Amino acid sequence: MTLDRTQAQSTEDQRQSQDLSRARTAPPIVIEGYEPRQFLGAGAFGEVWVALDQNTGRRVAIKFFGYRGGLDWSMLSREVEKLVFLSEDRYVVQLLDVGWNSDPPYYVMEYVENGSLEDFLQRRGPLPVGEAVEIFRAVAIGLSRAHGRGVLHCDLKPANILLDQDNLPRLADFGQSRLTHEQTPALGTLFYMAPEQADLEAVPDARWDVYALGALLYCMLTGSPPHRTDAAVSEIDSNPELTERLSRYRDFIVYAPPLQLERQVPELDRSIVEIIERCLAVDPERRFPNIQSVLDALQRRDTLRDRRPLVLLGLVGPLMFLVLTSMFAWLSHQRAVGDADQLLLVRAQESNGFAADFVSEAVARRIENYFRAVEEASADPELLDKVRAVLNDNEIEQILQSVQGVDPLVELPQRERLRNHPIRLPLQQHLEELLDNPRRPEIASWFVTDKRGIHIATAVGTSPENSPIGGDFSHRTYFHGGPNDVRPDDGHAIEQTHFSAVFKSTTTLTWKVAVSTPLLDRDGKLLGVLAFTVELGRLGDPLENTNNPNQFNVLVDGRAGDSRGVILHHPLFDKLLREQKQLDVDFSNDPRYRVPLDEMQDGALYRDPMGQHAQGGRYNRRWVAAKRAVRFESNDDTGLIVLRQEDYDVAAAPVHQLGDALLRHGLTALASVVSLFIALWYFVSRALSDPNETIRRQGGLRTSPTTISSMETIELPHYRRESGR
Repeated sequence: MTLDRTQAQSTEDQRQSQDLSRARTAPPIVIEGYEPRQFLGAGAFGEVWVALDQNTGRRVAIKFFGYRGGLDWSMLSREVEKLVFLSEDRYVVQLLDVGWNSDPPYYVMEYVENGSLEDFLQRRGPLPVGEAVEIFRAVAIGLSRAHGRGVLHCDLKPANILLDQDNLPRLADFGQSRLTHEQTPALGTLFYMAPEQADLEAVPDARWDVYALGALLYCMLTGSPPHRTDAAVSEIDSNPELTERLSRYRDFIVYAPPLQLERQVPELDRSIVEIIERCLAVDPERRFPNIQSVLDALQRRDTLRDRRPLVLLGLVGPLMFLVLTSMFAWLSHQRAVGDADQLLLVRAQESNGFAADFVSEAVARRIENYFRAVEEASADPELLDKVRAVLNDNEIEQILQSVQGVDPLVELPQRERLRNHPIRLPLQQHLEELLDNPRRPEIASWFVTDKRGIHIATAVGTSPENSPIGGDFSHRTYFHGGPNDVRPDDGHAIEQTHFSAVFKSTTTLTWKVAVSTPLLDRDGKLLGVLAFTVELGRLGDPLENTNNPNQFNVLVDGRAGDSRGVILHHPLFDKLLREQKQLDVDFSNDPRYRVPLDEMQDGALYRDPMGQHAQGGRYNRRWVAAKRAVRFESNDDTGLIVLRQEDYDVAAAPVHQLGDALLRHGLTALASVVSLFIALWYFVSRALSDPNETIRRQGGLRTSPTTISSMETIELPHYRRESGR
């Protein structure tokens, strides 16, 4: 069983086909008025010759029905009957003459010079989508006209479609065709034949041609009919019985896997894929009910393709315009908000800078007061007399010499003797009186050192853990005036009043700063150093902080050295000191809690280091910060820095609220325009749509298997031979 031959109903037909296929040198008979020119081929029921019409000079095709004894007169009469019935249809090969009484019988058709579509596909291979669809459309129109006249082809395949000089298809070989009211079966060709057609009891149906039409388009696009494989052909041909072969073919088509047409032809559009899939549906009820439904589907595809520029212009164009407008509006919104935000940031920094100026002046005055207080105390003659009395005592001098250079945390008997020495007690009482001054509640201690940096008297407001008396603290910055706590090589003490770096007190184990000044004798010689200390976090009075968590001042040590960036006062310190007696050690020695002074830039937002503390979560925000140096009236720099911080989110809230309002209005406008577009396109699509499009999408109106049941068969001539009856 071959792929391009119609399934015969007897083995006798196959024998005749083999005989007729032998080489031919002349036609079976000479027909008057026609000059044979070329043998075209032979089939199961005869052979075809090209001849020249001697009257018109026109080439024609003559089909001879050979072997009178085996000739099926019903097939001859059926084919002639359909060709006569479809005469004058340009989509069908035209019948020109019939020789009923000749031996063998023949009929003359117009010659279509470009051969069959099968030959064309063998030469060209798979066709481009556009060319295949146009041939498909022309064949569908021809079939639709044939169905309209009550003729079902029942054997549509590339070999039965001829191409004229313009490569336009013509339907040929109506040997298996039936009128729509006929009930006799008709066999088609494997893989072009609908599965329900492969049954000797089947009733002709218009949907058979629908299936074959889909198989034809599939073949033009891929080069072979659907589901066709060598293995399938071998399996179907393995049984000699026709009914068994037909049964195997039906089962093979029913259980075949779905076609992967989109993979085979990637450039194929989805509309054509859907048309092919519906034409080739195994269930006839899911197939297009008739050829006109196929043409309607093609028309819908053409309409959609024709509308594509309109869609691009009327839908995509406005959408692109809307997208571009929205994009520019968004960029403009962002730029406007950003510019306003930047302007607000500049204004906030200027405002905070003015506030920081006032606060830095207040801090400078406070430090000047500290300097004045310690200088006044150092000039007190009574204090100087008591210091001289201690330093002039030989026993005390020996003790001081013995403890010089010893770690102050090491307890020595000499230090105990010094603490209990009676000559030292008047000086100790004097310092305690200074500490009890109610005007200076923030002062934590007063102390005096000799010229070597050894403490000779100390007054502390709390019970000391370790008495510093007798301890050598010459490494402290309050003694030598340097930036770091290191023992100076020359052992020289400060020569003027000094504000020390932050240090951890060995007495109270708290972090402090000291204000120190030299003690000078009448002749200007150095006696020692007088100083008082203030605990870290107690310097906040001049900062004038309120309970506003969104705006406050911070005091920072900006001097070079190990203490650079240490926060001397912060609102968090006030909170912690209310809850506990002293601050965590980490605030002074942990780099995380230091202000990165060298990295701060004007116009940039600032991150508060205290936001990293377990209880400093409220400070983990973006801040607008302005820093100002603390300077004395003489313009001398103290090395301290005041930071004025303002919550950026609070300061920028009006701008952001305005931006959010503009964004909401813009989104509302965008939604309104989109809704308007959708509504307009809904009405436009309704106006452009065919009112019957819903019915066509569902495949058209369901019809019965026979499209026209009232057509009468053309009556054949009465002079048929007896052998053909």
